[in-house]
Amino acid sequence: MKSIKRIALSIMGVAMLLVLTGCVQVDKATGKPIGPVWDFLGAPMAEAIKYFADDQGLGLGFGVAIIIVTIIVRLIILPLGIYQSWKATLHSEKMNALKHVLEPHQTRLKEATTQEEKLEAQQALFAAQKEHGISMFGGVGCFPLLIQMPFFSAIYFAAQHTDGVAGASFLGISLGSPSWILIACAGVLYYVQSLLSLHGVEDETQREQLKKMIYMSPMMIVMFSIFSPASVTLYWVVGGFMMILQQFIVNYIIRPKLRKKVREEYSKNPPKASKTSAARKDVTPESAAVISTSAKKKNKKRNSGKQHSR
Repeated sequence: MKSIKRIALSIMGVAMLLVLTGCVQVDKATGKPIGPVWDFLGAPMAEAIKYFADDQGLGLGFGVAIIIVTIIVRLIILPLGIYQSWKATLHSEKMNALKHVLEPHQTRLKEATTQEEKLEAQQALFAAQKEHGISMFGGVGCFPLLIQMPFFSAIYFAAQHTDGVAGASFLGISLGSPSWILIACAGVLYYVQSLLSLHGVEDETQREQLKKMIYMSPMMIVMFSIFSPASVTLYWVVGGFMMILQQFIVNYIIRPKLRKKVREEYSKNPPKASKTSAARKDVTPESAAVISTSAKKKNKKRNSGKQHSR
């Protein structure tokens, strides 16, 4: 089960990167972004950045302009992110409430020694989860994520390709070149957000899986920031702050309400133990059982022969 979840999360991570770079293409001749996503989302974002930055607009500078536009975009898609987190949190709380039902199957899976036993334990665990309405993919829906990705892609390219950004600076940092200060800030922020995602997760198996994933997001951000201009890294820094804000909303507003709701629901309708037995199947080879039975028959014949001779 763990391997399936890891594969699913890895595929989602790769898909996010592909969408991030694939939604908007760059014309090889001009070096300018092109495509429908750029035309409908990226270009207006670039114009907004120039409006906040240029002297003809508000004259705040490109650094502040990128921060403002990123916050606006993040606030627009925040409901989708909250909804996605709501589904994942609901799944987590159901796992916590059904711990006594799922734990025998999880223990059986850990103690399995043969491939046959592991397969049977996995099937039993999947059946128990399905019986109680729990998704094996952690309740994370793809549709809200797919809706958000064009916005992420558009602001990513707007921060990099807006006219004037490459030659501008922010707090003494050149926005056209990589900045180790911003790279470090981005890595720390995404690591803090990953740590906050562990808050309230009581199921040990689920918590261990999340612990193994907390380094993935910061490492990916740091790796891509090294090869990106500081304007893009600044966008990721602001995005990190917004994700921490979203995580606080999930941890201290959404999770307590969902926990109360799930516990009230299960107190009215207590979950029953799974119909699938958690007992281990006897995997003693048939040939060994036949040999043992024939040996017993032979011993009986010998003993009966001795009694007749007497």
